[in-house]
Amino acid sequence: MKIISGGQTGADLAALDAAIALNIPHGGWLPKGRKTESGPLPLRYTLGELHSGRYRDRTEKNILAADGTLIFSFGPLSGGSALTEALAIRHDRPFLHVDFELVDSRQAAALVEHWLDILQLKTVNVAGPRASSEPRIYPTVFALLTQIRWPISSPLAT
Repeated sequence: MKIISGGQTGADLAALDAAIALNIPHGGWLPKGRKTESGPLPLRYTLGELHSGRYRDRTEKNILAADGTLIFSFGPLSGGSALTEALAIRHDRPFLHVDFELVDSRQAAALVEHWLDILQLKTVNVAGPRASSEPRIYPTVFALLTQIRWPISSPLAT
């Protein structure tokens, strides 16, 4: 099991921090200059840097590098999260959208665990809003990803 993201603040960074906390390999791709809304992503995160500075290119590269994508939100998808869904559909890649306004944390955990178990993904891309547009996303995604039961293929599966 490997968790990847685009390194942006919010859901992306929560996924990387959860992977590190769980000792699950992490990675992904980010724009030239390791660009995030809060400045360059620190080097402790082992993401590849694209030649392009466009977030769209990063989003597409991560969808293609993963076996499936988890998209988290509070409410309907917008901006880069909506683009993530559209690109996953365009490339016929599996994705799961979890809207925390429609499900509680227990239901969200069950949905994600079921999706991971059924698809047996080796690399999971995690996406969602950046911290500036949704301050609740980082703590919610981090809590979810560190509390779920990861598939048997994970070195930390229980």
